[in-house]
Amino acid sequence: MSGRMIGVDVGGTFTDVFILNEEEGTAAVAKVPTTRPDQSGGFLDGIGQEVTDLSGISVVVHGTTAGTNALLERKGAKIGVICTEGLRDVLEMRRRDRPRTWGLRGDFEPVVDRRDRLEVPERTLADGTIRTPVDLGAVRKAAGTLLEQGCAAVSILFANAYANPQNEAEAVAAVRDIWPNPHVSASSEILPEIREFERFSTTALNAYLQPEVSGYLGRLEAALKSGGFDGEFMIVQSNGGVMAVDTACRLPVRTALSGPAAGVIAAGYIASSAGFDNVITGDMGGTSFDVSLIAEGQSMLSPQTSIDFGMVVRAPMIEITTIGAGGGSIAWVDKGGLLNIGPESAGSDPGPVAYGLGNDRPTVTDANVVLGRIDPDNPIGGKLERLDVEAAARAIDTHVGKPLNLDTLQSAEAILRVANSRMAGAIRLVSIERGFDPKRFAFMPFGGGGALHAGAMLAEVGIARAIVPRYPGVTSAMGCVIADMRQDFVQTINTLVGNLDEAALGAFMQSHTDQGMASLDAARTNFEARKVSFELDMAYIGQTHTVSVPIDVKTDDNVVTAPTKEEIENAFDRAYEATFGRLLKNGVRRILNLRSAVTGIRPKFDLETLAPDTSGSVEAKTTRRVHFGDSWHETAIYDRLALPVGTVVDGPAILEQPDTTVLIEPGLRGRVDRFGNTIIETLEDSA
Repeated sequence: MSGRMIGVDVGGTFTDVFILNEEEGTAAVAKVPTTRPDQSGGFLDGIGQEVTDLSGISVVVHGTTAGTNALLERKGAKIGVICTEGLRDVLEMRRRDRPRTWGLRGDFEPVVDRRDRLEVPERTLADGTIRTPVDLGAVRKAAGTLLEQGCAAVSILFANAYANPQNEAEAVAAVRDIWPNPHVSASSEILPEIREFERFSTTALNAYLQPEVSGYLGRLEAALKSGGFDGEFMIVQSNGGVMAVDTACRLPVRTALSGPAAGVIAAGYIASSAGFDNVITGDMGGTSFDVSLIAEGQSMLSPQTSIDFGMVVRAPMIEITTIGAGGGSIAWVDKGGLLNIGPESAGSDPGPVAYGLGNDRPTVTDANVVLGRIDPDNPIGGKLERLDVEAAARAIDTHVGKPLNLDTLQSAEAILRVANSRMAGAIRLVSIERGFDPKRFAFMPFGGGGALHAGAMLAEVGIARAIVPRYPGVTSAMGCVIADMRQDFVQTINTLVGNLDEAALGAFMQSHTDQGMASLDAARTNFEARKVSFELDMAYIGQTHTVSVPIDVKTDDNVVTAPTKEEIENAFDRAYEATFGRLLKNGVRRILNLRSAVTGIRPKFDLETLAPDTSGSVEAKTTRRVHFGDSWHETAIYDRLALPVGTVVDGPAILEQPDTTVLIEPGLRGRVDRFGNTIIETLEDSA
């Protein structure tokens, strides 16, 4: 790692930039409003706040929501499907699930119209035998029809292509000969894994995103080059790793939720450096509150995620629970007289009422402004000179106070109580409901609004302490700089352990390793280490759900030695017993899938680079009245970035910085550690 590196995270309200100059041991941050519908404007504007000459930048890493937004808003490309005869409606039938578990009605429209889903003669059996060769004439005719119907991308979805991709590969070659752009996705290339719906869905969504994401990344890459940038441009994946931009254009489905994933990676690194291996992260931006759990230094990975109902992505993703409780989430009273927060958000345009840009419905940010917790004369983001406290108060009175017969302050406090309760519920979901005791975890709030609610989470959930990172408002952008390069692979094996062909398994493992190492070799990045890991999805025969079984594999100069059947059985027994507490006597073990990950470990910068010196001022720069509970408190206001290491601040206090506001409530104490983090605890726990 050398020179200057830039991490950029685009959120629903703000675009965050983290710039590290490792040679000088300095860092700079910027936060600008996200531009919609084209996010590239905010991306370039954010970098331009601190960097005018890009020629000295070695790496730019981007966490993007372009793919996620296109899926949620259904603004991807018009796409077509060419599939096996009889499987035209797999995307629509799904798993015969329902939007509402107890409802009798529900609507779902797949991202590709039925008229654009065309069938061709071909058939591969589950054992890989080709019963019917693909009719290439029918494939070419179908591709021509889809072009005539205006499709910008196409996905090839053949039955059992994971077992033998020959038919699908021949069809893809025929389509690519006549298709006018590179947006052709094949299920055997995207997800060579058993289960038709998940494979079809992931591949179709990949095609749906290709024109949008590749166009966006292409514009960014061209703009960076025109500014003199000649370094490496990389994209964060949903698994927390990074990939080259050309890989992201080919596999855009792997960018879904990449921004929040980068935040979890940064949070894990910051917490581990500070001595905390168990941490619950809470990323509060303008639109949402994203929660994730890191246990013993390891992020939780899920093999499958539903972006929205019926929109299933089968790819490794950091487990993130999202609720609509961001700073811009709108407060409203329903017909039954209950106060609700979100899921609708004011976003960055028009934003909270206090922004004065046209919104007249109160948000969580408006409540914090009215209660004095956010300084109206120094709003974050740098685009507004002052926040309109009076307008925020009027909106709260109109939409919350009058329906609930509360005054302005009571209404604002009620908004925060409901928001805090919803956030606490999300934290309980990822901790208590999964068997983790939150008292063993620290809470790391980040995003522009997270640190305003840290104390409330300690009280609501019972977490022992909170760790506010040095730059909480741009933690996800920092994660872009920290993240390792990673390539994931999957291959269905689908055999009983007793029938396993160890040589065939070893060949798949070696192929994955070779492909992953080739990707690392192609990157213009120095890695301090390379790591290959393998897991098997396994179960007892007759079971539907699998457990992930880590496999210890010997590698010598990237040559893989496959595990024996006995080693696999022993590993399964350990994993199954750890998950369920017992083994099934005489149960027959089955291997479903092989999962491989090849990781290039990027050098990490020393977080003490960000720490303040020990000679700064510990004096409050001013005081102001802040409302807590049912009364006003004269509250000390500090310049957080100037507080030296070792500073102790008792609440009530507010620590201000350009990218966020840190609130230390009465009865809590904040301490600045050697990395510049602020550790918040109760007075009793910190004694």
